[in-house]
Amino acid sequence: MKIFKDKHILQKEILKTKGTSFVPTMGGLHKGHISLIKQSKKSKFKTLVSIFVNPKQFNKKSDFRSYPRNTKKDIKLLKKLKIDYLYIPTFKDIYGFRPKNKVFLDKSSKKLCGKFRKGHFKGVLDVVNRFIEIIKPKYIYLGKKDYQQLYLIKKHIEKQKIKSKVIECKTIRENNGIACSSRNFNLNKNQMKIASNIYNYLSNLKKKIKKNYNLFKIDKIKKDLISLGANKIDYLENYNIKSFKKIKKPNQKFNLFFAYYIKKTRLIDNI
Repeated sequence: MKIFKDKHILQKEILKTKGTSFVPTMGGLHKGHISLIKQSKKSKFKTLVSIFVNPKQFNKKSDFRSYPRNTKKDIKLLKKLKIDYLYIPTFKDIYGFRPKNKVFLDKSSKKLCGKFRKGHFKGVLDVVNRFIEIIKPKYIYLGKKDYQQLYLIKKHIEKQKIKSKVIECKTIRENNGIACSSRNFNLNKNQMKIASNIYNYLSNLKKKIKKNYNLFKIDKIKKDLISLGANKIDYLENYNIKSFKKIKKPNQKFNLFFAYYIKKTRLIDNI
């Protein structure tokens, strides 16, 4: 595994290859990241992982500061996984140039997380756009847990006719059902149990509303989530996965999208 901190040196190295499969991360690596990396390694291209906690996608400085970081542990794990390249850029390396492509922000960026985290998706797409320009990957591997983010990145790539292809990967879950996330490191055992109970409640609810959509009563569901231990609920909505629009007919294929807080930790998922 070769480690790079300078984009110019990284680009010289990449030029020698047929191309790269890219797994962008903010560190705090977990089973979800490992699954993305293993998928990437199955491709015919070299696997490149980045670790960069992007300050521009945090709408609270306190959230940025408290984001789990353990680069030494991450490097050790990536060496075991035998990836080809690790890119750990500085802020200047990423933001010290003007990208050729403008960021395309689809109108769906105003929904769900976009309502509650102003500027978040603009920050995400800005950094992804810059990474794409530096690396020019053949494939980008993204998980479905952050489905709205994945959808917006795909829309940006399509709109700007970028040649990189997004590979959607299934959400990896802990044994207790909750989606693997770096933010889980901020939860204690009791809080993990609360998150698990919320997941199980919503998972069972989805099965019920598939049979009887009238059971989808948001106010009652939110009260139930609070009683299970959630401190605050940002949203709870049903969206058609393909069109990424609220469902109008009960028989449409949909996912239940939700975001809530346990103390100061914000968790998002879709099932």
